[in-house]
Amino acid sequence: MVSTLRFGKIYSTGSLPRLVLPRKFCSYTSTSPSKTGLANPELHYPSTAVSVRSSSSLIDSRNGFCNANSTFYSKRNPLPLPANTSLDITTFISSQPHHGTTAFIDAATGHRISFSHFWRAVDRVADCLYHDIGIRRGDVVLILSPNSISIPVVCFAVMSLGAVVTTANPLNTAGEISRQIADSNPKLAFTTPDLAPKLAASAALSVVLTEDRTGSSDLGVCVVGKLNEMMEKEPSQKRVRDRVDQEETAMLLYSSGTTGRSKGVISSHRNLIAHMARYIAEPLEPNQTFLCTVPMFHTFGLLNYAMATVALGSTVVILRKFDLHEMMAAVEKYRATTLVLVPPILVAMINGSDLIKAKYDLTSLKAVRSGGAPLSKEVTESFLEKYPTVDIFQGYALTESNSSGASTDSVEESQRHGTVGLLSSGVEARIMDPDTGRVMGVNHMGELWLKGPAITKGYFSNEEATNETINSEGWFKTGDLCYIDDDGFLFIVDRLKELIKYKAYQVPPAELEALLFTHPEIVDAAVIPFPDKEVGEFPMAYVVRNTGSFLSEKSVMEFVATQVAPYKKIRKVAFVSSIPKNPSGKILRKDLIKLATSNSKL
Repeated sequence: MVSTLRFGKIYSTGSLPRLVLPRKFCSYTSTSPSKTGLANPELHYPSTAVSVRSSSSLIDSRNGFCNANSTFYSKRNPLPLPANTSLDITTFISSQPHHGTTAFIDAATGHRISFSHFWRAVDRVADCLYHDIGIRRGDVVLILSPNSISIPVVCFAVMSLGAVVTTANPLNTAGEISRQIADSNPKLAFTTPDLAPKLAASAALSVVLTEDRTGSSDLGVCVVGKLNEMMEKEPSQKRVRDRVDQEETAMLLYSSGTTGRSKGVISSHRNLIAHMARYIAEPLEPNQTFLCTVPMFHTFGLLNYAMATVALGSTVVILRKFDLHEMMAAVEKYRATTLVLVPPILVAMINGSDLIKAKYDLTSLKAVRSGGAPLSKEVTESFLEKYPTVDIFQGYALTESNSSGASTDSVEESQRHGTVGLLSSGVEARIMDPDTGRVMGVNHMGELWLKGPAITKGYFSNEEATNETINSEGWFKTGDLCYIDDDGFLFIVDRLKELIKYKAYQVPPAELEALLFTHPEIVDAAVIPFPDKEVGEFPMAYVVRNTGSFLSEKSVMEFVATQVAPYKKIRKVAFVSSIPKNPSGKILRKDLIKLATSNSKL
């Protein structure tokens, strides 16, 4: 049984486990037919081909670890990357075959857009942008909008021209948005009449309104068009546009990274193609209807549920904003099969399960896909107990990895509680000891470094931040503390810089939060380091109690103390109405630390 070696990986054409060789040994082209129907897509990597037997002493086939270079390689199928270097992400996705009919549904209005209508709209908007407004390759276009069908239409239209998409959080203040505009220098913005005043300070920025509403003529911005009119306008016959190279920037999504002020993450067309190709290599179950509650301005929502689903032919039901009961009603009304959410919403489903199951028909719901933060064993088991017919699948990714990282893709994989899954197709990983800089192996804890065709090249106009985060060999330092087990499953322990240093011990906040979630009177919780002269730092908990609960600080501390080592005990508790989180569901610990250490009343 012989395989052909290219693209730095070797995969057998038989039924034995796939083995992976270090990149220095050339690159891969399969000799077997592609299950996606693509006829052996050529990859632009070194052309030297070597035939080898399906065995190697360099790689552990069980976990993908290579002893020769201390690197973990993905056990997933290889990425079918296209050979054409002059290929934009819009063309790549629009060329994918599928049998889908409805692309998107607005949950509030019931408005639907078919795939054929969707692609006509993309083409017409691109034509207007190019010929009427003058958008050209390299120009930046801002989207400031709540979840809407307009977001994927605008994204694909902009990127088809070689222009660059950047998005902003609608909840941001005008000042925060102004700083992002100053950094990214967009030529045009798409926004709603309600949000347009937040752009008024940027006088030179032209605006296209994504909603047509009476009384929207005086918004303090320069309105140059309306999206609904652009989507209906017959395209001109002038079809010549600039060619787009895969290495050119397609997106600038803003992320705080590991620390500091928000930075523009550069995503090339090649980065996005590599992410989309992952779904071709490892396709999802067909005929899924996704219910998307996560924000589309964030990488989790935008790349997966405004873009990848279009390539797959899946239907996405879009919620403009999250409301637990509106979400459940939409599951019933549209017979959604898959929920897309962040862990806090999953916890809300657990706490409200009796009312939810009594009020809504959830028989169509088969799966929940969760990201933004790892789910503990306790939360996972509680959910499965409440919703026994629904499977949970987890994923791990960052804005800088363009939604590639790790995931659980089967029921069997999801039963490995606590893991975020196996490395995504095309992803390589290293585990680095944060103190010594030594590369670690299987079952050793350290900082996760990632490498692969989906990983960003750096931060826009920020060489210092790029050099701090991405080394000369292209390894991206995630800032996450993790380990990979004997079977290649990735376990995220916590943010490296969020570990609580109690005397000589390190305490992961996520471990204590998972325990707090098991208390029947606790709705939500966050654990932070509280400074102390004697011990350095100790764990402090912010707790959201159930309505009507009189849970005390002493009760919370005793509940945790009976289940952890002495150095992990929670030694201070504050009760709050909500835990501050970012759009992907990650706890904003820096805000809580500032609150705890200030003189403000809790």
